[in-house]
Formats: sequence, C-alpha cells, structure tokens
Amino acid sequence: MNRYTLPISASLGFAALVGLSTAASAQVTLRALMEDVPETSIIEGLLPQFTEKTGINVEFEKIGYGDMHDKLVLQLTSPASYYNLLSVDFLWAGEFPEAGWLEDLGPMAANGGLDLDSFIPSMWDLLGRQGDVIPIVPMYNYSMGLIYRKDLLGDQPLPDTLEGYVAMAADMKAAHGIVGSAMQGQRGDPNAMEFSNYLFAAGGDYLDADRKVVLGSDSGKAALSLYAQNMQNAAQDGALNANLDDTRRLMCAGEAFSMVTYWWMLPALDNANDCPAVAGKLGLAVMPGGHGESGGWGWGIPKNVSDEEKAAAWAFIQWVQSPEIAKARALQGHAPVQSAAFLDADVLAKYPFYADAEKVVAAGKSFPIFTYTAQYEDVLGTQLSLAASGQASVDDAIAAADKGLADLMAQ
Repeated sequence: MNRYTLPISASLGFAALVGLSTAASAQVTLRALMEDVPETSIIEGLLPQFTEKTGINVEFEKIGYGDMHDKLVLQLTSPASYYNLLSVDFLWAGEFPEAGWLEDLGPMAANGGLDLDSFIPSMWDLLGRQGDVIPIVPMYNYSMGLIYRKDLLGDQPLPDTLEGYVAMAADMKAAHGIVGSAMQGQRGDPNAMEFSNYLFAAGGDYLDADRKVVLGSDSGKAALSLYAQNMQNAAQDGALNANLDDTRRLMCAGEAFSMVTYWWMLPALDNANDCPAVAGKLGLAVMPGGHGESGGWGWGIPKNVSDEEKAAAWAFIQWVQSPEIAKARALQGHAPVQSAAFLDADVLAKYPFYADAEKVVAAGKSFPIFTYTAQYEDVLGTQLSLAASGQASVDDAIAAADKGLADLMAQ
C-alpha cells in the first residue's frame, strides 16, 4: 500500500508529543470515523509511514456519510470518546465547537510544526477559525465551480457574470438540442448547495460581516430569479428531483453543455474509458461572477479523551497536512487545502487542471455555519423548490428563506 517513502523531519512537529514518552506513544491507537470515499482511502494507504515514524497506530472506521453525525455525537457527549481523532464536515463546524466538544488547536499550533499560512484562507473561513482559536484544521475540500464543454463553447469566452451564464445555457440548449445546464434541484442539500453558487456569483450572501442575515437583499432576489430561470429554460426534464449522480450521468453521456458542481468531478468525467463522449472536451472555471460555494472537511480532536491521545492526534494532523504528505495525497487525486499542493510542478504535470481548481477553492464562499446548518439546508431547499417550480414568487420564497435562517440562528 505504501506508494511513497517520505522522510519525516523534526520540523514536522513530532516534538509536539510533549510529555509523551516513546513507550507511551507506542501504546496509543488513534481511531477515526471516516466517510467511505476515495479521500479516506488515499490517506489510509499512507498510514504505515506515520506508524513507522511515531509508533502510533491509526485505525479508520469507514461508513456512509448519513450515519456519521449521530454516531460521532453519541461519542462526543459520552464521558470518553472512542474516536480520539475526528473528521469533521463543514456542516458541523458550527455545532461541534459551540457545544464545547472540540479541543482548541490554537495553543498546539502556536508551538510550530504546522504552517498555518500554507492553507488557502477560504478553508479557514469555512471551518470556523477565529484568530488564534482553531477548532478544526482543514483536511480536504469539495468547493464548487463550473464544468463546461470547451468544444461547444468554441471561440466564445465564458461569461463573466451570472446573467451571462444563464443566457448562454439557454442558448446552448436551443442551438445544440442538449441540456444547457445539468441541475441538481432535489430539495435539501443538492439544491441548497447548487443555489449557493448563484447567490455568491450574484454578489449576494447569507450573512454580513456582523452575522446579520442578508439573504433577502436585492442580490439574493436576483440570484433566485436567475436560478429559477435556468431551471425552467436550460435544465433537463426532471431537474427539480435530480441529484449529483443524475447531473454527472448527463455530462458523462455528452447530453449537457455545463454543470455547476464540485471541481473534482472533472477527472471522473474527463475519462476516455468511463465518459468517451466528453473526454478531452471539458474545462473547469470559477463560477461566472467570481465566487462559488465552498465545502470541505477538517481534522479535530475531541475534548473528552486523554492528554496522551490529544498529543498523538495532533502529531497525526501535523503529519497528514505536512507539505510532503499533502503532495503525496495530491498525486493520488487528493483535493488539497494548501496552495502548494495544487501548484506543485509534479502534481500539475499529472493533473494540469489543478491550477484552475486552486482558483475555484480560493474564490469559494461559505454556506452559513452555525448549530443548525444542516436543518437550514432543508428550510432553504423547500423555498428554492417552490420558486423554481413556479409555486411561489421569488420575493416570497427569498423572504421565507431569509426568515427561516434568522429564526434558526436565534435559537
């Protein structure tokens, strides 16, 4: 399983195991509940190197995303958590720290061994860093951008505004008889994440700098109007009930001009064996308008574990996000959170589109992160569906979504 043999220097911070003897460290086993996705498998393949250097064993328990939250909460609210290393989705990055379940990693980071400035700033914003207070260290991202057909675009430039993109999607559908924009309008997470790209691209936001709800602004209304327009004029039949898998199939089959989606969908689509109809014809860009939805996971350490386990977990975090290991992960298709991994010459030689991907991640803006983030996806998703299907006016839907966010944040 070891594809890389990488030197681990003292600069990686293994001295951070302060107070933890070699004998004690060998007795620590780190246990993490991980989503069963390729990113987990990439890290899993490199774990023997960490164990060899530290004597610390690491065990990943891999399960589906839908079961992770409740299983973690059960442990984080118990006297002692079985999981002493945490993989945290950004949707929980408000809930977990606010509940007091996570160790502040700021004091550990202050001792050196992890270059905090190497991380793309949007990832810190996403995961809730506040100055020196660091509840979660970025792990990998799933930011969203625009994947499009270069062959159909021809000599035309991509529009630089959301209005221009929506118009182009409708034109492509009319001119080529294909779907202009493959859309994931299924109520909840799919359409909430998709619409967020329209909101940010239109210059809107969910919250202002003082965390006041501003979704119902003119920019928010414009974004929802354009989202509904694209759903009605450029999307596929059944788009209101479609999810990511549905949109991927359309793009793969060559039946769509574009899709607003996670940037790392590009290599899966640009594959001659799996998607021969579009391989070699696809491009990736930041969402027209300049900003898309940011998403990602991070590493955390639970408060309800021993000091020895916390020290071992911090040593692991420093190792797995070190430049050497970040590069090794990137060479296997990892979705980095540090610019250096995206822009490394060896990585770009293998994945030239990582230069565009870095721009997508850097430009990402965050869905509102607070205790009830997951619940708000459903509140928002309901209003998006009503507006996109014509069952509610844009003004009424955006006002209801604005109020729903304010009500949940006030709880």
